[in-house]
This record gives sequence, C-alpha cells and structure tokens, in this order.
Amino acid sequence: MIKKETCNISTRLARWAEEKPGTPALLEISSGRQKTFQELEHESTLLASGLIRSGMESGTRALIMVPYGIDFVMLTFALFKAGLVPVLIDPGLGRKNVLNCIQQAQPEGMIGIPLAHAVRKFFPTPFKSIKHKVTVGWFPGCKTLGHILDSGKADFKAKNMEENDPAAILFTSGSTGPAKGVLYTHSIFNHQVNILQEQFDIQSDETDLPTFPLFGLFSCGLGMTSVIPDMDSTRPAKVDPENIIGPINRFKVSSSFGSPALWDTVSQYCLENKIKLPTLKRIIMAGAPVSGKLLHRFENIVNADCKIQTPYGATEALPVSLIDRREILDQTWPLSNKGEGTCVGKAIPGVEIKIIAVSDSPILKWKEASPLSTNTVGEIVIKAPWATRTYFNREDLTQLAKIEDGNSFWHRMGDLGRLDEKNRLWFYGRKNQRVITGTETLYTIPCESIFNQHPGVKRSALVGTGNRTKQQPAIIIEPVSPEIIKSPSERKKMTEELLELGAASPVTQPVKKVLFHPEFPVDVRHNAKIFREKLSIWAEKQ
Repeated sequence: MIKKETCNISTRLARWAEEKPGTPALLEISSGRQKTFQELEHESTLLASGLIRSGMESGTRALIMVPYGIDFVMLTFALFKAGLVPVLIDPGLGRKNVLNCIQQAQPEGMIGIPLAHAVRKFFPTPFKSIKHKVTVGWFPGCKTLGHILDSGKADFKAKNMEENDPAAILFTSGSTGPAKGVLYTHSIFNHQVNILQEQFDIQSDETDLPTFPLFGLFSCGLGMTSVIPDMDSTRPAKVDPENIIGPINRFKVSSSFGSPALWDTVSQYCLENKIKLPTLKRIIMAGAPVSGKLLHRFENIVNADCKIQTPYGATEALPVSLIDRREILDQTWPLSNKGEGTCVGKAIPGVEIKIIAVSDSPILKWKEASPLSTNTVGEIVIKAPWATRTYFNREDLTQLAKIEDGNSFWHRMGDLGRLDEKNRLWFYGRKNQRVITGTETLYTIPCESIFNQHPGVKRSALVGTGNRTKQQPAIIIEPVSPEIIKSPSERKKMTEELLELGAASPVTQPVKKVLFHPEFPVDVRHNAKIFREKLSIWAEKQ
C-alpha cells in the first residue's frame, strides 16, 4: 500500500516492482521492446536522480514531447519520483495551439525527441522559459536521455509529496475553445487509480491495451501488463484495425481503453472479417457519446460476459458517471432515438451531480446558482474529491469553471443535460454549442440522434447561423457514402427524406436546412468530438 509519509503517485510502481518484479509492465509493439516492473522502477529511479543531478529542482515544470511508448511512461514516472511536474500536450492539437499551450505553461525543462527540439529552435518565443534541455535521441546543445540515465543513482528515494502538491499539468483537447492546462495533484491521481480499480474491478494479473497515454500510466499504477499498440495516438479513428486486433489475441488482452471512433473502426472490421475477441473481459469507451448502434456490433465480437462500460467525465474531472452496454441497449437507447439525450449513467460513488440554470457568466458562490428539478435540462455541475481546482496560469477560465461552496467547490462541466427520476445523467451536448433561435433552444445531441437514424447518415451536426440570440438552425450531414454529395439527384432525395424525418419529431421540427459535408473536423484526442464551431463558420458560407 501507499506509505503514509508520502502521497507521491510513483509509489504505486514501487509496490508492483516489489510484488511482481519479473512480470512485464510494458510491451511496445512497434519496437519489440519490453520492460518488467522491476526494470521500469529501477530505470525511472535512475532517471529521476539524473534529472535532479542535472540541475532540475523539485517543483520544476518539465515539458514532455515524446510519443506514447516505453520512454514516455518511464519518463513520466521519473518526473513524479523527482517531484518534477510533467507538462503534457497533445501534439495533434496543431502547431499554433501547441505553441500557445507551451507559452501558457512556461516550462523550465524540456524532454523531447529531436524533432521537438528542432521546433523549439525554429519558434523560440514560446520556449524562452526553458533552461534544462534533454533529448531522446541526439540534438545539439541537449543532454541525452542516456547521459541522464548514466548519471543517476539507484539509491535515490522518491520525493515526499503532500496531497495538494502539483503532480502534472495536462492540457485539454481544445475541442471547445482554447486548450487549457489542468493542474493535477498527487492526491487526484491516487483517487483516480483507486476509483478505476474499484469501479472496473481491475485485477493486477490482467493484460491491458490502452490506446491513450494517460490510461497507459494508470495501467502501470494498477499493476497491469500494458501492451502499447503500433498506432498514432492522436489519430485513433484512422487506426489499422489489425494493429489492435492482433495484439489483443496474441497477448490474450483482457482489458482495453479507447475512444468510440477507434472502436467504430475496429468493430466494423471485426464484423466484416468474422473476427472475435474472446479474451476481452472489459472495454472502456470514452471521449464522446457512445451510440447503441456501435455497442450492438459487439454482440458478435466479444463473449457475453465482456463488460463494455462508458464513463463520462473530462480532463478536469474523471470519471463522473458510468453506464454499462446492457443498460444502454436494453433501456436507454430507444429513448435516445426519440431525442431524449444520451444516458451516461449514475454518479460514481464519491461524486455529486446537480443541474443548474444555464449561464454563460461566472458563478462565484453556490448560493448564486439556481438548481433545477428532475428532468429539466440545464448545465451539469459536479463535486468530487478528484475534481481539479484550477487551470494553470488562467485565473479567468478558473473563475468561469468553478463555483465556491464553503470549503469545497463545484466544477462546471461545460455540458448540458438532465437528471432523471432514477438519478441517471442524460447528456444533451456542449453548452456553447446550443442553438438559440429566439423562440426556443435546440440541443445538439437530441437533434442529431433523430437525423442519425437515416441509413445514409454516418453522423450529423446541429449548428446555428446568424445572430447568436436569433440563430437559424441547420443540420449538417456527413454521409456514409461520399457519392451522395456528388450526385445532385441523390442529394435532393436524401435531403427530402431527412426533412421528413425531422418534421416527424417535435425535437427537430424547427430544423428546415440540410447541408452535406464530406468529413467532419473532430478533436485530436479521441477523433470523436465534432468541432461544431468550425462547421458553423463553414455553414455561414454555404
């Protein structure tokens, strides 16, 4: 167990190195490399010591620009041990956004591959705070990872950390507005590891295939063997299905985390090629609403006792609620198809969920909020011991997202929804993507679920055009077949069918405009959240 005198999240790794030293902790498919728990513990200790000996001090923010793999996991645990604060930014955010994030975080250290250091040379301004430079590979003017490893001492002791000491700065995916640096403490990470273990009944003798870096770290903390697939973690929807299916069957993987976009690609391939994944006991699917259509495919892919669970949460508060595939298919999906939102389940033990009247302004004190009754749509706010308290260097955004309540606070999820009579949370979409027509407010998820039932629709996006308080609603369609867009007659036929479908539901009756788009812009992290703001600008021009 975690020693009482320290809250350092890295002690999780030390425990498994002691209990199961020779068990593989990490298997990296692309390189064939692997590390046992003992090797991972030993080498991350040497790195932690070497980083401190190189001049970094406890509390130093260190930007990690290394792809997800063994080196990434080892470095992150080394930074935790040394009391350094890793700064993690999705490279897929695009150059401009990544540079903005770096400028916001003001890191004093940087550990990156040569390409990342080349970017630092070409765009020096955002990197001007950096004093300590380490390269994974070789780059002029940088210490190498090998040099840091060689200079480390094996008897280095992990820094004693208090509950509220900073552990990491994780940037949001920037799917609605600018990416924000979320400040994690060691206490928050420990809470999350405990909750994941309890809620998903994770056992330390399992083999995991996480397709998202943060869950790769959690796997090691939970004592699971982590198989790192050969894929670009910033483009999960474009994954080669064989690169997921092959390792699952080869290593008898029992657990896997991935976005709905990734599992959409993999499940279609499995059905087309009659492939089964019999060793899977658990699939955790998160990052965007998960459709019943996608979940239904797994009936012929996994064993009946395989749990497919979809947690709801955000970088700032993860997890918040949880629902199982069976409950969605048997109970909630038919209601979602009527435009009643997507059910994301009941609150995780330890979480409080409330719905308040929608506001686009800061709410500084809880007494200024207006809680709403059952089945009334409003803004989702949550309270949890593992909710993050602040955005790094962005007091303005912290004020918009947090509501003080005595010694505690509520986090505003930025989402809309309702709580039903069973206390289940139903998600209605992002707050800043609602469409205000002047006579009513339309919500993205309920409206889109009506149009998504057309067999020719891959996905749809509700947007508003014109004045923010008197918008014209439009539904944009990404068709299953691109040929529909090319053929005027097919397009006209499908438009008529969609308008007829919309007119039949009170949820979508105000939508009179249909547009077609070849491929929706989506977030980099899960490739599942639709950038409706970009589509709205595109719709204005049509």
